[in-house]
Amino acid sequence: MSKFYTLILFLFFGDLFAQELNCNLVVNAEQTGNENVQVFKTLENQLSEFINTTKWTNKEFNSFQRIDCSMVITVLAYSSDSFQATIQVQSARPVFNSSYNTSVYNFNDKDFNFQYLEYQNLNFNPTQFESNLISVLAFHVYIILGMDADTFQLNGGQEYYQKAMDIANYSQRGNISGWEPARGGDQTRRALIDQIMSRTYSEYRSVLYEYHRLGLDTMASNTKNGKEVIATSLESFQDIYRRRPNSFIVRVFFDAKVDEIAEIFSSGPQVKISDLVDNLNKIAPIHSNEWNKIKF
Repeated sequence: MSKFYTLILFLFFGDLFAQELNCNLVVNAEQTGNENVQVFKTLENQLSEFINTTKWTNKEFNSFQRIDCSMVITVLAYSSDSFQATIQVQSARPVFNSSYNTSVYNFNDKDFNFQYLEYQNLNFNPTQFESNLISVLAFHVYIILGMDADTFQLNGGQEYYQKAMDIANYSQRGNISGWEPARGGDQTRRALIDQIMSRTYSEYRSVLYEYHRLGLDTMASNTKNGKEVIATSLESFQDIYRRRPNSFIVRVFFDAKVDEIAEIFSSGPQVKISDLVDNLNKIAPIHSNEWNKIKF
């Protein structure tokens, strides 16, 4: 009987103290021509364990609250312990009263060179640079946490963005690509966190909340109203466009949302969106082919 209760307690507390992320991490080494080398599988296993078992916040997450995300590391070349790579990071969150998961973050980080020795210890220090491998992964973890929190509460992700900023600040001292001060047109980690934290782009975070919490999450009960809220939220990007045309942070948003937006406004109850399509073509012209597919 005691074993039974021990099992129940283990299951209960295991669920109560689940970590924050449910991350599918893949290391793709096909471009090296030696994808079967054991070090790549070891790296994949170690990083997967590191991401999914590290406690990134002081909050308690139930297992159903864990954020679904993925990281695909594409190794372009390697020599000894030096790796040249890119990392594609994506995250999603569930929409209320539905079985649908909506994409929140989609970023292709092309500045990801790192050093790694097989079976080396992987430790994260929130106040000190350990390695570029750890800094890049931890940075994206906190961006995932921040954006997810912003979709549930207005500016709810501030503490996580601050941690990402701290990582960017101390990692910058290593003179490693991707951390250097952003210049106009940069699409780096540094540019991303600078724009998220800047008042110049404050509408971005408002859109994250209004689009998801006030729009998508209400569509199950009132589809037309939800669509109208989403359309109104997207119009806020015009303010950013007037100040900073072709902003990187706006592109990051639409990289995650383009297909979903086109689908939302091409089906279901009709709402007036002729102005919206014109605005989308102006603020996100790279996706004009998708916007022009919208039926209204």
